[in-house]
Amino acid sequence: MGKVTGFLEVEREDSCLKPVPDRLKSWQEFVVPLNESKTREQASRCMDCGIPFCHSQCPVNNQIPDWNDLVYNCNWEAAAHNLHLTNNFPEITGRICPAPCETGCTLYYTDEAVAIKTIERGIADRAWQEGWIKPQPVKFSTGKRIAVVGSGPAGLAAAQQLARAGHDVHVYEKNSRPGGLMVYGIPDFKLEKNVVARRVQQLEAEGVTFHCNCHVGVDKSIREIKALHDAVILAGGSETPRDLPVPGRELSGIHFAMSFLTQQNRRIQEEPLSENGTDEIAKGRKVVVIGGGDTGSDCIGTSLRQGAEKVVQIEIMPIPPKEEIKDLTWPYWPIKMRTSSSQAEGAYREFSAMTKRFEGDSKGRVAKIICCRAEYKKNQFKEIQGSEFEIETDLVLLAMGFTRPAYEDMLADINIELDDQGNVKANDIDYQTSQENVFVAGDMRRGQSLVVWAIREGRQVAHAVDKSLLGHTTLPR
Repeated sequence: MGKVTGFLEVEREDSCLKPVPDRLKSWQEFVVPLNESKTREQASRCMDCGIPFCHSQCPVNNQIPDWNDLVYNCNWEAAAHNLHLTNNFPEITGRICPAPCETGCTLYYTDEAVAIKTIERGIADRAWQEGWIKPQPVKFSTGKRIAVVGSGPAGLAAAQQLARAGHDVHVYEKNSRPGGLMVYGIPDFKLEKNVVARRVQQLEAEGVTFHCNCHVGVDKSIREIKALHDAVILAGGSETPRDLPVPGRELSGIHFAMSFLTQQNRRIQEEPLSENGTDEIAKGRKVVVIGGGDTGSDCIGTSLRQGAEKVVQIEIMPIPPKEEIKDLTWPYWPIKMRTSSSQAEGAYREFSAMTKRFEGDSKGRVAKIICCRAEYKKNQFKEIQGSEFEIETDLVLLAMGFTRPAYEDMLADINIELDDQGNVKANDIDYQTSQENVFVAGDMRRGQSLVVWAIREGRQVAHAVDKSLLGHTTLPR
C-alpha cells in the first residue's frame, strides 16, 4: 500500500479524451494519458484491502495492488516486470479491455474504483518508451515443433510462452499480417496497429515463425499441419456472425459489422479488400447499427469518421438503469447505462427495439427498417402490439455477436468434437480436443469473449502443451 490515506485524499481521475470534433477528423487514438505525477496519485488510491477482488476479477490475475504500490513509489521498471508476469500484452488490454477488475475493486463498492486500466496502460507504454521491453530468446531447444493456427491474442500469447520454453513455434495466419481482429477488426482509433506490430516483432526475435496468407483448411490442410508438428493449437476465434433472418434481408446495403470494420482497417493499411467484401463506405448515408455491444460501438465510430449523415443504434434489450445496485452485484460486472466514446460522438440509441423487416427502394437497396418495441416474456422477446415504427436507412450493419467458429474448412476436415454451443470441445485444464495432440484456446473454445480472456487461455494452453510434450513444465498457468 503506497499511501495509507491515498483513497481518502485523492479523487479518481482517468485519462482524458480529445474533443469530439478533433478526433472525428482522424483515425488515430484519441486518449490523452495521465502524466507521471497524476498516475502516481491514482495508484495511491489502492487500499491494500486484504482480499483484492480486483485480482480475482481479472482473467489473467494481474497482481494489481503490487504494481500500484510500485508505481506510487516510482519503481516503474519493477512495476512493468510485475505486470508482464501475468499479462503478455498489457499495452493492448490497457486500451481495449473493459476492465472487469475495476468493478471488483473494494473502493468501488462505496466510491469510485481505482483507475486500474489507466495505470496499466501507463506502465506498459512507459516500458516501451524506456526500452525495458526486449526480446527474451532462449539458448536451448526442446526439439519439439508446435503449430498455432490463428494469431489473435490467444494465439500470440500461446506462441510467446511456448517459444520461451524452448519450442520451435510456427504461427499460421490467413491474413497478410498477424494480430487477428486486433489488426483487422478493432478500429485504429481504439488500437493503432503499430502497437500490435511491435509485439509481433518481439515474438519473431524470440524465435516464433509467422506464416501469413496461409489459410489452414484452404491453402494448407489441417492434416498436413498435424503431420509436420508435434502439437497443434487451434486459436482461430469465433468468426460466424449472428444473422437476422427477417423479410428483406436480401436487400443490398445490409452487411455484417465485421466485414465493414475489416474493410476500413484494410484501407488504412493500404491492403486489398477481401475478395467477397463490398466496398461500402458510410459517407453521406443514414446508418443503422443493429446490436449494442463493442462491435456495434466500433461501427458507430467508423461510420462517423467516414462521414455518415446520421447513425442510429438499435438494441433489443431495455434501457439499463442509470446507476447499478452495488449491493446486489459487487464485485461482479454490473448492469448499468454505459456510453462508449463512439456513442458519445453522435449516435442516437433506440432500446427495446426489435427489427421486423427491411424495405427497399426501386434499385433493391435497403431504404427503411420496420421496427417494434419488444418485451421479454417466457424466455423470448415478443412484440408489444401497436408499437411499430420505422427508421430511414440506406446502410445497415449487423453487430449482434458471433455464434461459433467457422466449420467449413479446417474443423470439418479433422472431424473434431464440438460442444453444445458449437465451439470446439475441451476443458480449461488440459485444453485437449478430441483429436490427439490438437489443443484449442480462446474464442474457438469458450465462444466470443474479451481479449483478456483470450490472453489467459493462450497462456494456459501453452502450459498444457508444454506439459503434454515434455511431461513437466515451468510455464505459469
